[in-house]
Amino acid sequence: MLPSYYDSLIFKVTNIATKPNSATQWLTYIEALHPKSISMGLDRVKTVLDTLKLSPSFPIITVAGTNGKGSVCAMLSQIYVEAGYCVGCYTSPHIDRYNERVNVNFQNISDEDLCSAFAAVEAARCSLENGDVALTYFEMGTLAAMWHFCCQKPDSQKLDICILEVGLGGRLDAVNVFEPDCTIVTSIDLDHMEYLGDTREQIGFEKAGIFRSNTLAICGDENPPASLLNHAKQVGADLALIRRDFQVNKTQQGWQYSAKDVQLQLPKPGLVGDFQLNNAACAVYAVLHLNEKLPVPAANIHKALRAVNLTGRFQQIQTNPQVIVDVAHNPHAAKSLAHNLQATVCAGKTLAVLGMLADKDIDGVISAVSDEIDAWYLADIHSVRGAKAQDLQLYFIKHAEKNMLKQATQNPIKLFSSVATALASACKDAAKNDRIIVFGSFYTVADAIKR
Repeated sequence: MLPSYYDSLIFKVTNIATKPNSATQWLTYIEALHPKSISMGLDRVKTVLDTLKLSPSFPIITVAGTNGKGSVCAMLSQIYVEAGYCVGCYTSPHIDRYNERVNVNFQNISDEDLCSAFAAVEAARCSLENGDVALTYFEMGTLAAMWHFCCQKPDSQKLDICILEVGLGGRLDAVNVFEPDCTIVTSIDLDHMEYLGDTREQIGFEKAGIFRSNTLAICGDENPPASLLNHAKQVGADLALIRRDFQVNKTQQGWQYSAKDVQLQLPKPGLVGDFQLNNAACAVYAVLHLNEKLPVPAANIHKALRAVNLTGRFQQIQTNPQVIVDVAHNPHAAKSLAHNLQATVCAGKTLAVLGMLADKDIDGVISAVSDEIDAWYLADIHSVRGAKAQDLQLYFIKHAEKNMLKQATQNPIKLFSSVATALASACKDAAKNDRIIVFGSFYTVADAIKR
């Protein structure tokens, strides 16, 4: 039973002339609320949050980073679920359905509950005296997720812990209106530069904005920028750095985690790539730090890391021919993808289906992975921000002119109007021992999985 305060708020939403009545209609509605899809700042979100009067009673772990934050959220969720806790997790973006962004114990929010959560937030927004606080799509979604975690769960499913993934940056991201019990910054590299700055120092400062005074702040970047270190010191955060305060060492059986008086022998995470060991170490450090509030036996950590999985992270979705999908969409992630391609056995050629957003560092992504690719299938993706296949081809022409790019001699570069048609063509062309990697965007992976 919800407090009467929320009943009155939800009642007010009936005064909205265009009240949505389905999840699809709500998503269309909130997308149109703000003239910009991204609008940095916390004031508007805090104003609506104050009206909602949400006060989470459970610990919160906030996770930021250029790459790896989704992996850390998945690992944390798996560990706490394995230990028997009720875990709420809010992530973005989604692959197939918006509901993936909000889940409890890996069960995605239902359409009905999603509609109720959006209605509560919209009612709070409309009840404000000026009535014109415009929230972005992500801001509405963030408040709706927390409303669901705080107010919609029955007594049998009250959360023990909540994991929040930052959408963009950290300091001015909507997730940052909630007070964390622990914060994690996974990695820092160049992405979203139009919003966060064009240097690691500027971006590091934005991500460090989730740090709090006298609160554990974990950083999994092996070379953190001075801006992050300085901000942690300035706000009085309890900063823990990988390679300084906790160590990762590969072993034949998996890896060893070491910190202070703690040593754990752990298996390789279910997610592919040696870089995932740093992400796993950040998750383990956070879990052990919160052990007094939420005890987790080492056996649960061991089992959870082995079982963890995450859609679109070097994930095989087909055999004969082998098709792997990866959401890598910036140079840092593309380098990790290249490493995974090098580290996994392929007796034949590697064919790539590439689709990207136009505002990404296309040049940097292609350069990072090109040496591992033998043939390219360039595709349009269905997003207003999507680059056309012809636009992608220009980068190849530029590299070819400078003799910087490995050329496909057997299969020329081909252009397609969709990821589905590009992948179908690659599957047709692939020989018995070839593999196909589909990458460049969440949209690209989603289209490949749904084809």
